[in-house]
Amino acid sequence: MTQETIANFKQRLVEDRARLLQELEDLGKRDPNRPGRFEVIYPESGSNSEDDNAAEIAEYADSLSMEARIASELRDTEEALKAVETGKYGVCKYCNKEIELKRLEARPSSSSCINCKKILTQEM
Repeated sequence: MTQETIANFKQRLVEDRARLLQELEDLGKRDPNRPGRFEVIYPESGSNSEDDNAAEIAEYADSLSMEARIASELRDTEEALKAVETGKYGVCKYCNKEIELKRLEARPSSSSCINCKKILTQEM
């Protein structure tokens, strides 16, 4: 992979990191007790009806699920940026072979090649 290609991926990763951080901040606030973590804010409608309480709980559960997914994506993105800095970007962390360019184009934060990912998820 050329240095120009790696620089392009790095730029995409930096942009992804900013987007993911913004999405997390939209869901809640930074957790002062756990650096790098966010706390989802419980939605309060001000009403105590059973319907409103059920809606609040459903919205909160959805937000927790979204927070977990976004936080996971952010961790992958941060790891990919570290790999760029250490010269290991684009190399599968399991078999040490180069990750296919198409895979990186689809998901720049990928840390494994398609074959290893299939084995890990038992798709073979």
